[in-house]
Amino acid sequence: MRFLANENFPRKSVIYLRTAGYDVAYGSEDAPGAEDAEVLARAVREKRVILTFDRDYGELIYRMRMPVPVGVVYFRYFPASPEEPAVELLRILSIEGLSLEGNFTVIETTHIRQRSLP
Repeated sequence: MRFLANENFPRKSVIYLRTAGYDVAYGSEDAPGAEDAEVLARAVREKRVILTFDRDYGELIYRMRMPVPVGVVYFRYFPASPEEPAVELLRILSIEGLSLEGNFTVIETTHIRQRSLP
């Protein structure tokens, strides 16, 4: 699975995921300051799942009907450490029957919600 970490995603989590063997592009490294629509277009073009703490992607996809990426993972909490989002994502990836592809996944401290992408 390939990911595109939004600028607001912690760098230490990006490194953690890369160390675990995942292909993670990081906006802060190669496209600093990119607008959400540009990040979305890149994720679609490169077939990547977006990792973000920004809820605006739901609006862009569901309301504005912009191109749909492989998936979106919206972390809706304040992490206790910069590595926590990566640790949580790896835990979620190990859950049998749960797929990030084709879904808008919302991760909160107590539960996970998913909505199919259009």
